[in-house]
Amino acid sequence: MIRQFELVERVKSYDPGADEDALNRAYVFAMKAHGSQKRASGDPYFSHPIEVAGILTDLKLDDSSIITALLHDVVEDTDYSLGDVETTFGKDIARLVDGVTKLGRLELQSEETKHAENFRKLLVAMSEDIRVLLVKLADRLHNMQTLHFISSPDKRRRIARETMDIYAPLAERIGMHGFKDQLEDLAFAELNREGRESVLARLEFLRGQGQDLSDRIVGELRQRLAEEGVEATVSGRMKTPYSVWRKMQRKNITFEQLSDIMAFRVVVDSLGDCYHALGQLHSRYPVVPGRFKDYISTPKPNGYRSLHTTIIGPERQRIEVQIRTREMHEVAELGVAAHWKYKQDSPQVEGRQYRWMRELLDILEHADNPEEFLEHTKLEMFQDQVFCFTPKGAVIALPSGATPVDFAYAVHSEVGDTCVGAKVNGRMVQLRAPLQNGDQVEIITSKAQTPSPDWEQFVVSGKAKARVRRFVRLKQREQYMELGRQILQKSFRQEGYEMTEKGLESVLKRFKAETVGDLCAAVGQGHHTGREIVTAVYPGTKDDAKVQKIVPIARARARQGRGQETSVPIKGLIPGMAVHYAHCCHPLPGDRIVGIVTTGKGVTVHTIDCDTLESFQATPERWVDLSWDVDDGLEQRIGRLHVIVANEPGSLGSLSTIIGKNHGNISNLKITNRSIDFFEMLIDVEVTSVKHLSNIIAALRAMPVITSVERARG
Repeated sequence: MIRQFELVERVKSYDPGADEDALNRAYVFAMKAHGSQKRASGDPYFSHPIEVAGILTDLKLDDSSIITALLHDVVEDTDYSLGDVETTFGKDIARLVDGVTKLGRLELQSEETKHAENFRKLLVAMSEDIRVLLVKLADRLHNMQTLHFISSPDKRRRIARETMDIYAPLAERIGMHGFKDQLEDLAFAELNREGRESVLARLEFLRGQGQDLSDRIVGELRQRLAEEGVEATVSGRMKTPYSVWRKMQRKNITFEQLSDIMAFRVVVDSLGDCYHALGQLHSRYPVVPGRFKDYISTPKPNGYRSLHTTIIGPERQRIEVQIRTREMHEVAELGVAAHWKYKQDSPQVEGRQYRWMRELLDILEHADNPEEFLEHTKLEMFQDQVFCFTPKGAVIALPSGATPVDFAYAVHSEVGDTCVGAKVNGRMVQLRAPLQNGDQVEIITSKAQTPSPDWEQFVVSGKAKARVRRFVRLKQREQYMELGRQILQKSFRQEGYEMTEKGLESVLKRFKAETVGDLCAAVGQGHHTGREIVTAVYPGTKDDAKVQKIVPIARARARQGRGQETSVPIKGLIPGMAVHYAHCCHPLPGDRIVGIVTTGKGVTVHTIDCDTLESFQATPERWVDLSWDVDDGLEQRIGRLHVIVANEPGSLGSLSTIIGKNHGNISNLKITNRSIDFFEMLIDVEVTSVKHLSNIIAALRAMPVITSVERARG
């Protein structure tokens, strides 16, 4: 454990103007506050914040960061409050300590929600001052170094998984690759000890066998560059066990098939020397195609700059070479800690390398709950990246597999919301088309456009998914509210009353709704019937036999549980229930039907022979007997046909003509199989009833070019 005078001397060695008195007071304060508390290892608890402070001195952080490290667990784990910290050390230190402190005293619904809430708070705090994240990463690093002392295997795995999912990617995002490698390796040791030991054993074997070879490669590279007047420091290093393991898993290859376990680094004095060195290596050694990356002209979002190339180098070995200046090397190793300039005022996040942080804040604003936010955050941080350009030449970094919609949202939320098309390298493409490195993307917008729910199926960035989900959620709520309002107006009118906002506000508390809109949405979703609301507003309303046929979902469940039959007439929208028609069987008027109750969604109508119903056999309380009011409906509904048609000129035209003459309308057509002689397809036809669909089937079967036509299921 670092002693008090040693810690102060460390800080003073790189920051002579540091507040020595404040450092001494913080050391003593932490020691007294944690008192006789012990860690899982049996060591005094105050050894932990002191070791965290020691880690930060290696990064040469300012005295405020060191004091925050010493105090970061005081509020959470002792009787001292944030006010006590502010009184003793000032507002700036209190703000930093508050940012690092977990929400330990907040009662939350689940462990997952607790972790998500903690991360939300950390994100907001570090967006205001990046030092919060630096202290947090040092805290997590020391906790991982002592993880083996925790007796519970489940707790160790949970902490390791959280480190792998959140903190290692965060360290990478601010360019602290040293921290990232250590966190990943420690988490890997807990999550897959056998895998790590296997990789380590093979790396050790290679190191022993190939040390002479590595030295010879370094020597030859250094000599070749020196001959051309490039002064460079050349070194070689093995990749970390986790990076080797991840590459084996990602490419589904064995250890022996890996060709770039060793990476060689060339560090030069100037930017010009970087490209000079690159040219000399490329002129002397064969280049492996597709393996050159210029992160100097196009830096990574975390500010990382370097030239990467793979060559068939000395002694015909395939090697990866990284070329950078000394300043670039320092930033690559220490990231934000290498160049962050602290001021008297709170440091503000700025620069393109912190764009990702602002985007995470945007996701935070639009996520529906903490778990959803955590999911989108992982999407935003985890994936490999492609770099695309706007028409003006600005670089946009996106996750691998990103589409023009992801690009549009990365440019601006409003651009994403109003996106109707995209040109990639001057050519129109589908919105779901994946983008490649170097693509120039032009987004076409329209003020009349809104996000499509289908976008959620193909967008990959966390920001795009969050925006689309939010829009869909709001649109669903608007539809439920409108439906509920119509149901209520009709119910009040049937009883001879006028529906008023004041009347609805008087019963909000009874139905656990915060606003009239919430109450209308609940009615639209089928949680309450219009009749229930009328009775609550006007308690003297008499029961009506006709209205009593309409039951809320909860009551329908209860009746089913007692074995009573509940026949619900299906005629347009059922008052008090949200009705959905299953896409697996496409029920039509005339079919025998049954309803499945789903909380928050209403009743889903299936045909009695739908295969999906097998999955609900264990929950008979969710079944509701339904029947059509009439066999012939007035509204157009979808009937799905499975058709095999001869591959002849005019066959599709004849098919569509027959459907049209029988008053059907093709709403969708999908070719599922094709051969030289036949097309097999699924056709969605708008019809009014089973009888209508049967007439169309009969007419199609009479066509010579039709081999087979059946009503499709699924």
